[in-house]
Amino acid sequence: MMGRPLIHRSPMPGLGLSMGITLTMLSLVVLLPIGALLLKGANYGLAGIWETVNRERVWAALFLSFRLSLFAALFNLVFGVLLAWVLVRYRFPGRRILDAAVDLPFALPTAVAGISLTALYAPNGFFGQLAGEIGWKIAYTQWGIFIALVFVGLPFVTRTVQPVVEEIEREVEEASATLGASRFHTIRHVILPMLTPAALTGFALALARAVGEYGSVIFIAGNIPLVTEIAPLLIIIQLEEFNYDAAAAIGIAMLLISFAMLLVINLIQVWSRRRIGYV
Repeated sequence: MMGRPLIHRSPMPGLGLSMGITLTMLSLVVLLPIGALLLKGANYGLAGIWETVNRERVWAALFLSFRLSLFAALFNLVFGVLLAWVLVRYRFPGRRILDAAVDLPFALPTAVAGISLTALYAPNGFFGQLAGEIGWKIAYTQWGIFIALVFVGLPFVTRTVQPVVEEIEREVEEASATLGASRFHTIRHVILPMLTPAALTGFALALARAVGEYGSVIFIAGNIPLVTEIAPLLIIIQLEEFNYDAAAAIGIAMLLISFAMLLVINLIQVWSRRRIGYV
């Protein structure tokens, strides 16, 4: 008995050309930069990488970047799904404007976004003054970084979940209600399982964007070592000092942590797809 074919051919022609273009772009955009980073780290040596990373300032920056990125991605996971549901299922004045505003972080240069957020949340800004009245400071604190990461990551969850919400027929909810299920039961056992794979994909995209975000964070962070200094800023500092080995070491540390987090997310996504019957 012959085994299953390695490549499932499509009726449409062009497999070789499309595969070649895909592999070329993948190599130029992903594989070559990562390979160059790992090669630079290999030349530096494990001892040099560990000596660079194993410093209080570097650990603080890594912990800050990944912790706030995770919190921001979790926040976007919840409110991004809710926003996608509202935009698809409800009709209200200004819905098209709100729908267009979701893509604003994609259109704005990151530096412009950072300057705008700083102007709004600085102590003399509109929201900064309101927060100051209750004794809360936002800009130049970790709260400012969190808001910036939420701003740049929200569209990833909303735009990933939105097409899935559009495909869910209202009859599914009506059938669940007809069978006596409460609204919470319908959401928990009918709606959420169908949204989970797309929501996790959006969560992973938002997390990846937040971890490497620089332009929109650098202005509102304050950049105080051990307090509000993010890991990408440390890499920029090392590059400006022509210390390429140290920059590569910090980059490799971020790469390994990011890979571990995305691996866990992908495993959860595979489990959720199998749970609801997707192969």
